[in-house]
Amino acid sequence: MTALTLTNVCKSFGAVEVLRDINLTVEDGEFVVFVGPSGCGKSTLLRVIAGLEDATSGTVNIGGDVVNAVPPAKRGIAMVFQSYALYPHLSVRDNMALGLRQERQSKSVIDARVDKAVQMLDLGAYIDRRPSDLSGGQRQRVAIGRAIVREPKLFLFDEPLSNLDAALRMNTRIEIAELHRTLSASMIYVTHDQTEAMTLADKIVVLRDGRVEQVGSPMELYNNPANRFVAGFLGSPAMNFLERAPLDIPPGGALGIRPEHLRPTKGGRISGNVTHVERLGGDTNLLVATDHDETLTVRLFGQDPTRVGAQIELDFDDTSAFRFDQDNCRVA
Repeated sequence: MTALTLTNVCKSFGAVEVLRDINLTVEDGEFVVFVGPSGCGKSTLLRVIAGLEDATSGTVNIGGDVVNAVPPAKRGIAMVFQSYALYPHLSVRDNMALGLRQERQSKSVIDARVDKAVQMLDLGAYIDRRPSDLSGGQRQRVAIGRAIVREPKLFLFDEPLSNLDAALRMNTRIEIAELHRTLSASMIYVTHDQTEAMTLADKIVVLRDGRVEQVGSPMELYNNPANRFVAGFLGSPAMNFLERAPLDIPPGGALGIRPEHLRPTKGGRISGNVTHVERLGGDTNLLVATDHDETLTVRLFGQDPTRVGAQIELDFDDTSAFRFDQDNCRVA
């Protein structure tokens, strides 16, 4: 069964069009990530799916049912927010159970579902604590647990890791991935972080200015971006773009080369000066100012002795380069 189908969904606030003709299918059990820069419409799209905003036009179908006129509580969804949205006066157990009590579920059902979620999220030691006694990562796990006990048709995550530090983000990201594998549930996850998108998603939806730029698996988008925006948004360090390229490109276009595809070599077609070196232990990133006044990032695997000020020549395999025309669309 299809978990979600969006058909020609648009959303406007007055004269401002925020979402433009969105068409998307999420399959049952699929983990889909909405990604894009701030203001691209990804959180608004999630709120339209949840029923927190009404679509100006188009159809929202969840689990085979059109839900445009259905209130959020009856859509069969559970949402995890960036802010955790926990009740400060309630214990972990009571925060997780509250929604089920409001649904008038029996005590046996509530206890069974809460106990299952507590075990799944390793929250047993904190079950009687209040949110103020928990770390940020623990609070987020409680918020996820509150969603799990609802047994929804669709999980919605709105930038759930943005309030956590780097180490906790990675740990919680792994926990969410493991949770998806355990539940085999349909999940939609909003983030501006392309690393989260690449590491979590079965399918990525790249948005810009309220439109879908491209949909595909992480590696499909990384290896075959449809346009310059997608190519530059996915990948860390970001793709290099040369407008004075050593290959033929359309007039007004650009050549895209990922940092890991550039290699130092004598007689290379690109020459320049190293202006900065990032030594990351397992990798080394070089920033190079070319002789044509363009800046490139070169990713070298392992530790490299190159120093700032060094003259360098670079080359690449032509088959690894991407050509974009004057409209920023990919060309063969």
